[in-house]
Amino acid sequence: MIRPSLFRLPIFLFCLALAPLLQAEEDRPNIILLMGDDHGWEETGYYEHPDLKTPVLDEMAASGLRLDRFYAGHPSCSPTRGSVLTGRHPNRYGTFAPGFSLRPEEITIAQLLSESGYACGHFGKWHLGPVKAESPTNPGAMGFDHWVSHDNFFELNPPLSTNGGPPEVHEGESSAVVINDTIEFIQRARKEEKPFLAVVWFGSPHEPYSGLPEDLALYDDLPEKYADRGKVRLTSNETGLQVERPLGEVLRERYAEITAMDRAIGTLRDFLGKEKLRDDTLVWYCGDNGTPRSGVLASPLRAMKGTVYEGGIRVPGIIEWPARIPEPRVSDTNAVTSDILPTLCAITRTPLPDRPLDGISLAPLFDGFLEDRPQQIFFWAADIRQLTKDKPEPWIDPELQEGTTPLVKLSGGIPTRNFKNFHHPEIEAADTRGARVMLGNRYKFVLHDGKGDGAEPKRELFDLRADSGEETNLAAEKPAVVEEMEGALRDWQQSVLQSLTGKDYGG
Repeated sequence: MIRPSLFRLPIFLFCLALAPLLQAEEDRPNIILLMGDDHGWEETGYYEHPDLKTPVLDEMAASGLRLDRFYAGHPSCSPTRGSVLTGRHPNRYGTFAPGFSLRPEEITIAQLLSESGYACGHFGKWHLGPVKAESPTNPGAMGFDHWVSHDNFFELNPPLSTNGGPPEVHEGESSAVVINDTIEFIQRARKEEKPFLAVVWFGSPHEPYSGLPEDLALYDDLPEKYADRGKVRLTSNETGLQVERPLGEVLRERYAEITAMDRAIGTLRDFLGKEKLRDDTLVWYCGDNGTPRSGVLASPLRAMKGTVYEGGIRVPGIIEWPARIPEPRVSDTNAVTSDILPTLCAITRTPLPDRPLDGISLAPLFDGFLEDRPQQIFFWAADIRQLTKDKPEPWIDPELQEGTTPLVKLSGGIPTRNFKNFHHPEIEAADTRGARVMLGNRYKFVLHDGKGDGAEPKRELFDLRADSGEETNLAAEKPAVVEEMEGALRDWQQSVLQSLTGKDYGG
C-alpha cells in the first residue's frame, strides 16, 4: 500500500492554488518543449561555467522562471523522454534504458492536446521507437499531427523522416535544421488558427561531436588549456567506433554544439517575437540527463550521466511565458520531467489520464504558490538483466521495432537503432533491484543493491539543502528518516511494477 501521509496531497489547498489558473484568460497558450541531448546541469553560462557561451539560455534564465532543482526523470535519455510525454515513470511501461520503446497503450500529452484542438508537432530526436510510418510508437501514433524526426541522435546534415517517410538528408547545422522545421510547423498552425504544441528534441550535444567552424573557433584555446586532463573515450565521426581523444579537443567540439543549439533557440525566440507570439507561448527548456563522461569537466554535483546522483539526473530547467510569468524568478522547488504533462494539462484545462501519474502540476509555481513540493520524486535505474533474464515475450513485433534513420555511432555493427519492449506478466521480489531514489524537499535517500547473494543493500541519505555535492552520508545518524523513506520507496516500486504488468491498460 502507498502510505497516505507521504503521497496524498492537501486537496483543498491545492485546488485553491489552482483557482487563479483555472480562471485565466480564455485563450490557451501555445507550448514549445525544448530538450538538449546529454546537456548537463552545469553546462550553461548562467551557472558560471568557465568556458561555455550560452547567451540565449542565459537571457531566458534572467527573464523567465529558472528552475535550479530541475530533474530528468531518469539518468538516461529514452526513459526521460517517455516521462515528458506520459507524466509517468518510464519503468511503468518498460522503457528501462536507451533502445527500449514506449508502449502503444500509453497516453501522451500530444494525444491529449490534439483532442483539445491543438496542432501537435515533433522535431528532432525521438528515441522512443522507430519513426517510420508502420511503427506503432512513431510520433504520429503517439499523437503528433506532423513530425520531422530521427530514431536517435544526429550530427551535421541530419537524415530525418517526415511523417514516417524514408529518411532524407537536411543540409545544415542540426539544431538550426530542427528549429527551421519547427517554425514552418508553427506558421501552418497559425494559418489553421490552432494553438500549437511543438516538441523540439535536439540531437546536440550528444557525442560524436562536431561543429561549424565559427563555433569551434570560440573554443580554440581548450585543447591547450586542458592538455593535462588526459583522454576520454567517445565515438569517431570517421568510423563510428570508439576512440580515445584528448579531453580539451573533445570539449571544443562539444561546446561548439551547445553554442549552436543555443543560437538556434535564439532564432526561435526571435521568430516568436517578430510574430507577436512571445507573450502567449510557454517555452520550456531542459536536458534529458546529466553530463556524460566524455563531457565532464567540473561540476559541484556528484557523478555523471547514468547514475542516480545529482550529476546524473539534475539538468538545466527554464520556463518562459511572459503572459503568466511577467517578472524573472528563481525557484528552488524540486521539479522533474514527469511534471510536464500534469502542468500542461492544468494550464490548458485538459483532463488528466485515468492512470497512475508520477508528476504533479507546477502551475501554482508560476504564481508563487508552490515552495515545498507536496509529493516526493522517485528515480529508479532498473536492473535490466533481472527483468529480461527469462527472455520475455516482445510487446511489439520486432520487425516493427527496426529503425531506419542512419546515425554515425555503430551499435552491433549497424548504423541504425532497433528497439524493444517486453511483457512482464509476473513480478517477483528481485524485480525491484537497481539503483533507486526517493527525493524529498530536504533529504535524498539512495538505495543500492548489495554485492552478492543475501548481501545487505547500501543505504545513503543526503541533506541536499546543506550538501548538494552528496559528500556526507547521514544514513547512520538518521535511521528513522531512512526507514520512512525506504518504506515509501518500496511502496512506490510495487505500484510501478503493477503498471509494468499492463494493469493500467484495463482489459
